[in-house]
Order: sequence, then structure tokens, then C-alpha cells
Amino acid sequence: MRAGGEAVGVGPASAMVGGRPTSVRHTLGAMTSSPGSAIDSFTSEVLAIEVEGHVATLWLDRAEKRNAMGPAFWSDLPLAMAAIGSEPEIRAVVVAARGPHFSVGLDLVAMSGLVGGPGPSGSGPTSMAGRARSARREILRMQASVTSIADCHLPVIAAVHGYCIGGGVDVISACDIRLASADAIFSVRETKVAIVADLGSLQRLPHIIGKGHLAELAYTGKDIDAARAVSIGLVNLVSADPAAVVSDARAMAAEIAGNSPLAVQGTKAVLTAGESRPVADGLEYVATWNAGFLASDDLTEAMTAFMEKRPGHFTGN
Repeated sequence: MRAGGEAVGVGPASAMVGGRPTSVRHTLGAMTSSPGSAIDSFTSEVLAIEVEGHVATLWLDRAEKRNAMGPAFWSDLPLAMAAIGSEPEIRAVVVAARGPHFSVGLDLVAMSGLVGGPGPSGSGPTSMAGRARSARREILRMQASVTSIADCHLPVIAAVHGYCIGGGVDVISACDIRLASADAIFSVRETKVAIVADLGSLQRLPHIIGKGHLAELAYTGKDIDAARAVSIGLVNLVSADPAAVVSDARAMAAEIAGNSPLAVQGTKAVLTAGESRPVADGLEYVATWNAGFLASDDLTEAMTAFMEKRPGHFTGN
């Protein structure tokens, strides 16, 4: 269960990013819409998808609630990631947010049934065992929702501005790369509201910022700014403002999308596999991967483009 949301004060608002449509799709550049695609049929009141070229942007789109994460978010996030992952022309993903903040975390009002009290309707199990079973089932469902980002076969870049608290940190921890605007504030806030963080921050952040920095953030629940975040490796780059961080993330995603998608996705698979394996096992894994995929049309195109002194035009085959 995540701290944050409407029960946590987050200070003054910063600049707005984008408007407030429901899920939308813009098809530009080389990208062409396939009739009846999952992205075109995706709808949500709290998320929106845009596509430009080979890059998809997944917007957290509940600006009026500072992107607090309620029931719709946890249900819709894996559907959005599945829709993006099913589109063969998409090669990289940006996760960004509309409104003054990336996310203030769990909507504690809407999700009150998870913290020991009755749900909004007053319904639910009455026994301690029943409540525990129900809470565990819901936590596992929410964990799986966040994990849908980590499991995406495409590179995912987070573009963070304003407050990124609790569940917001879980989301960006599941991304491959994180960028932030200068106004960004991060907090693993759970201990301040008597909760143990349970949606992935404690499991993923040791691989990103190390155990010591994570222990400090998780034990204290303190806020850190973008300068501290970049110094500990939580983010790769600090951009000037909210608009700039989205622009920078999209530019990085476009740069990634210009490479062989077969090689990029293979690199992500090898990196992911290596996190839980000794070096020797990781080397064995990548040897097997390349034995199967090295002889590709993309490799032929890369060699041809090099000889002809031009950019490669890759198909992922």
C-alpha cells in the first residue's frame, strides 16, 4: 500500500503540463495506425496514450487530483502497457504526467479499505483473517500493475516533474531510465504514515541507487530534490522545467527508437536477466541470445549503412 495521495500535503503547485483529454492517439511521422489496434481502443479516465513516430507517451492524466492513484489507475495501467506493447511499430515509451505533479501517490480516500478500514461503501470482510486475505490479494494486484511497466519489452523512460511520492516512486522505479525537471521532489513516504512500502520501491531501488541511499530515504520518509536525486543515480538528467523534461525524454526515446529494435529489446532482456544472475550466467545468457538473433536483417542493414555512410533504417527483423 502506498503513501501519498489526498491525505498528504504536497505544497504549492508548479506549472501545468498538457491538457486533460481522456485516452488519445496522435499518429505522426513514420507511425501508421493499424485498424482496430489495442491503443486505438484503449480508454481510461486517468491515463492517456499518445504516439508520435515510434515513441509512445503514457500520460498520468488525473491532474485535478495531482495524479493520486485510485482504483482506476491500478486497473488501467496494465491495460495501457499491454496496448503499447502490442503495437509492433512502437520502439520506446515515455511515462509522463499532466498537471502540476507527477503523482502524490496512493489516493488514500479511494483506497481506504487497504489500510485497515472499511471500503468507501462500508462493505468488505469483517473478520481479521478475511480482511488480511482481501488486503493481500489487492496488494498483489497492485504490485502486478506496477510490474507491467518493468515487464514491458520496450525501453521505458520516466519524465518526472513536481512531486513524485510513494506510488509515484514505485512507478518510476519500474522504468528503465528516469529524467526529472528542476522542480521535482521525490519521497519514499510510507514510514511517515505507518506503512511498509510494498509495491516495488524496496525491491527495485537497491539496483538503482544502492542499499544505503534507499535505507536513508525509506527509513526517514524525507523529501529529496532533483539535485540530490541525480547525485545518487535516481535520475540520469535534470531538465529546466516540466515541459523540458518531457521534451528531453521524448528526444531520448526517439534516439533509442532510431537503433535496431531487435538489438534494443535484446539488450533490455539481457540486462533484466543479468540482475538476478552471476556474471558467468549472464554471459551464457547473452551468448545464447546472440546465437539466435545476431543473423538479422537489421545487422545486414547496419553494415550496409556503415559502408554507405548513412543512417540505418531498421525494421526489427
